[in-house]
Amino acid sequence: MDDILIAIRDTPVAAAIFVITLAISLLAFNSDELYERFILHPYSVAQGKRVYTLVTSGLIHKDLPHLFFNMFSYYFFAFQLERFMGHWQFGMLYVACLILSDLPTVVKHKNDYWYHSLGASGAISGVVFGFIMFSPMRDFYLMFIPVPIPAIVFGVLYLIYCVYASRRGIGNINHDAHFYGAVCGIIITISLYPMVVPSFFLILRNHLGLH
Repeated sequence: MDDILIAIRDTPVAAAIFVITLAISLLAFNSDELYERFILHPYSVAQGKRVYTLVTSGLIHKDLPHLFFNMFSYYFFAFQLERFMGHWQFGMLYVACLILSDLPTVVKHKNDYWYHSLGASGAISGVVFGFIMFSPMRDFYLMFIPVPIPAIVFGVLYLIYCVYASRRGIGNINHDAHFYGAVCGIIITISLYPMVVPSFFLILRNHLGLH
């Protein structure tokens, strides 16, 4: 309980997004009407309708595993990133990545009436990669892999996979949103904190023993 209270006090934006996303996603599992109102429909958005779904689609998820994976990833990176960045900066990054990561999908599927998209993956990718800019050598422990992977290695492999999976159409997943969310996270972090770039390379050089 003390850890929860500390997180709410120190990282109120990350905590609020976590609770709101979790609550609305769970409500939507039992409400087809809520799903229909919140889900992203690129065909409609391209015609200037239901533009709000660029945000609301990030508050709902396909199923419990989808919700769990996104909130699991969010939990491990979002609260630390808000401590690095600050409150309004973190909030801006999250919302901007949520919206910007879906715009390529809107363009790509603007004529596909039956295409829909949902989930916070684009925004969470932005959070993960924003964190990587601050701490590129932090160890990642992935499921089913017993050894730690440096954050920067994970990031490169993640982007490569997103491009590959998008071109191959692997799974019923919007891999484009993952990729563009990651790119937006990097760009926005650098825009807000330009000094993160020399710090990023200094950390890499020190780790590799280059002086």
